Amino acid sequence: MITKFQVAYKNLLRKKVRTLLTIIGIALSAWVLVSLLGFNRGYESSLNKDIDNMGFQLMIMAKGCPYEAATLMLKGGTGLRYMDESIMKEITKEPEVEKITPIFMSAVFDPNKGESGGIAGYFGIEPKSFAEMKPFLKFKKGGWFTDVNGHEAVMGYEAAELEQREVGDMILMPEKNVQFKVAGILERTGTQDDGTIFVPLKTVQTIFNRPNELTTIGIKLTKGVDSGRLEEKLYKLPDVQIVSLAQVKETIMKLISTAKVMVLSIAMIAILIAMVGVINTILTSVWERFQEIGILKTIGAMPWDIFKLIWIETLMLCTAGGVLGVIIALILSRVTDMVMRRVLPYAPGGGLVLIDLKLIIITLIGILCIGLLSGIYPAWRAGRIRPLEAIRGEAGR
Repeated sequence: MITKFQVAYKNLLRKKVRTLLTIIGIALSAWVLVSLLGFNRGYESSLNKDIDNMGFQLMIMAKGCPYEAATLMLKGGTGLRYMDESIMKEITKEPEVEKITPIFMSAVFDPNKGESGGIAGYFGIEPKSFAEMKPFLKFKKGGWFTDVNGHEAVMGYEAAELEQREVGDMILMPEKNVQFKVAGILERTGTQDDGTIFVPLKTVQTIFNRPNELTTIGIKLTKGVDSGRLEEKLYKLPDVQIVSLAQVKETIMKLISTAKVMVLSIAMIAILIAMVGVINTILTSVWERFQEIGILKTIGAMPWDIFKLIWIETLMLCTAGGVLGVIIALILSRVTDMVMRRVLPYAPGGGLVLIDLKLIIITLIGILCIGLLSGIYPAWRAGRIRPLEAIRGEAGR
């Protein structure tokens, strides 16, 4: 077997440029395959993490109210609806509810955001219950405000970076002309919390003249309970809407599944192109060595021996191309991540391209299987060459 590998290796070196170009073609296909599959896994993983990091399993809000800051920004701060705080008492009575946190979402026009201004998002919260819902929130500096009626603020990482604020600085809420002292700055989370400014619930209710009113109530369920049963109960509450993040997640995952089919289709096209290149290279090599193969058969080589020799050449090509493609994918994974973030209208936090050992092994096995399939026809043709015809130079193509 060692002899056959040596012969196959020397045969490939006869036409170095052609062999190199074929390996590059396979490598590019492997790179596309690894990068696309890595993007599929990374995007799904990051999106799952973003949804889970919202901290709430259910959200209750007044009918017609946007349920996230991003929607609020797109609407230019309009579309807010309010509900009375008293509804919290009804919710906490339900045995399926473990914890709740009240939120007063607000938005004001900030002329300092961008060239033509923008919308600044403020969340009125109770820090204790909100932090329990989102334990992943960590502070870069400072901490949560302690005075529930005070004028203090906690800034998300991007909000603080945009306004160049540090703990102890004062920030002005545009339109309302109210100042807040920065009590803390959060670390980057990769979620919409990065661009949000958190202030005491009672304070922001007073500023907007909405005492005892809320826009959202976040709910964490008791472990093992049926969320559907709780949703049915909550739907009976007047003038509210319920958003189940499990349903949101399921809908997004269905969309991702559709995208997966498209991604795999592109990857398969790249692989088919590589297969055609491999078949062309090996078949051309067979015809160039037509007489040589005939002589080998004359001195005792069996068709299966010739078949194996050509097959080994194909495997060597595909192995070299596959390994090179994986290396390229690993080196350029960050570049791919950056490109995807620029192309996608919404990119979740975390890495968008996730390449691990399992994916690498699967890709290499896939490339080798494709190599084996690609080599069948050229190897079969080589095995069928008749010695006398080959010696005479009569290539029966």
